[in-house]
Amino acid sequence: MTIDFKELSELLAAIANNNITELTLKNADFELTVSQGIPQVSRGTFSNAVADINTHIVTVSTPEPQQLAADRSMPPTIDSKWVEIKSPMVGTFYRSPAPDEPPFASIGDRIRMGQTVCIIEAMKLMNEIEAEVVGQVVEVLVENGQPIEFGQTLMYINPS
Repeated sequence: MTIDFKELSELLAAIANNNITELTLKNADFELTVSQGIPQVSRGTFSNAVADINTHIVTVSTPEPQQLAADRSMPPTIDSKWVEIKSPMVGTFYRSPAPDEPPFASIGDRIRMGQTVCIIEAMKLMNEIEAEVVGQVVEVLVENGQPIEFGQTLMYINPS
């Protein structure tokens, strides 16, 4: 479903000119609420909402019901013997010591206990995160430069 940006602008102008404090439009694909002149898209049954100012179109797509059912029924691919490396703090995740250097640990790499596997920047301090097991990196869950939370799993190690 697409919404023309011009039509949306005209609707917002009409609301502003008539002193309407709140308006909600709903259909099966999306919900749009305008309060005090601020548009809000509420996430409901649709998978994503993209507003592209350059093309002046707002696109809302709905996943197929079969795909939703398949996503819910997929078993996790995590092996119970794998060890999680979790973030000990809130910060920004970095895989390498500098942008032009190779990552500390990549999928398939063998790591040793005490080896630095990533850096977390918190309050302008670079904190090296070390492996607490010997093994092989099987999955890295975080992208370089991504903000992370305390306790968030960063990667899985297959101990050996």
